[in-house]
Amino acid sequence: MRPLILLMAAVITMMSCTSQIYMEPAALTAAIQNREFNYNATRAFPLGNDATNILNSMPGAGGNRIMNLDPGYGFNLKKDLFSVYLPYFGRAFNVNPADASRGGISFESKIFTITESKTRKGNTLLIVKPQDARENYVFNLEIFKNGSGFLSIQSNNRQPISFDGNISVDKP
Repeated sequence: MRPLILLMAAVITMMSCTSQIYMEPAALTAAIQNREFNYNATRAFPLGNDATNILNSMPGAGGNRIMNLDPGYGFNLKKDLFSVYLPYFGRAFNVNPADASRGGISFESKIFTITESKTRKGNTLLIVKPQDARENYVFNLEIFKNGSGFLSIQSNNRQPISFDGNISVDKP
């Protein structure tokens, strides 16, 4: 009886660890080549200890650096528009107290550059640099073959932050 329970537990564990496909490979390749897709952030990884210490001091907080996000955060990339709406957890070095609503990373850019390369594992790495944003941002997006993506954002005015998420395209 005991070996049967162990075998069933192993099978259930292996089934839950299978890789989820967020986007079919052909559609993903086309979206990357056309430079038209959405990045949907599902988790945030604040890199500074300041944000983590504050979040862990709240009642019911977990003891980790991973924050699950509600749907709606991410960015939309089109050939002529880079629209970003992401939360931010960390230290900003130059804050405009007159506009408290701008705490996250939220802007639209019509002038931006995109550099594409391949990683050692064959994933696509896109580096997006907006030219007309209030801050100097660098978005490093590693897109995996299953359609998931890891986004790292650097700024001249804030501590770095990273996000986990997936790629999607708008339905025609």
